[in-house]
Amino acid sequence: MYRYNNYPGKHKLFRHTYYFEGKLITKGLLRNMSTPNPNYPVLELRVALTTHAFERLTKFYCDGLSLEPAQFWNNGQGRAVILNMGNATLEIFDETQAQTVDQIETGQRISGQIRFALQVPDLKAAMERLLAQGAILVHPPIITPWGDYNVRLQDPDGMQITLFQKLDQNEQC
Repeated sequence: MYRYNNYPGKHKLFRHTYYFEGKLITKGLLRNMSTPNPNYPVLELRVALTTHAFERLTKFYCDGLSLEPAQFWNNGQGRAVILNMGNATLEIFDETQAQTVDQIETGQRISGQIRFALQVPDLKAAMERLLAQGAILVHPPIITPWGDYNVRLQDPDGMQITLFQKLDQNEQC
């Protein structure tokens, strides 16, 4: 069960709350993420992964998520690729919230300090592509208490990845 509560302010904000195992959980203040705001003090978030298997990890994310490289460097001092992954947010969890999310998505505390959470339009298709590229299924897909369809995977270097799909009220998986 979840509900949205309106809070006054300059922007329309929501506090996303739901019940999990009898406890009221507050996911936090959320703003409509579909509207870009040029006044943000940070205009872009980039997460940089360092790997010993550059080709393998690049193929994993490009083929597994159907991404095209936005930029590529190979200048004799190393290689890098930038993959445009749409809107980005930085979620900061305390240990209790990380435990709660891991418990919902996998049944136990399992992720490390960093975990990707990627919204995809078709969770089953993205999951199948990533599994074909070498992902490890950590936990099968579930419907979360807040109404998303989630699956937990691990990339070939061990990074935990949550794929999630927003579901309409009438949509069933």
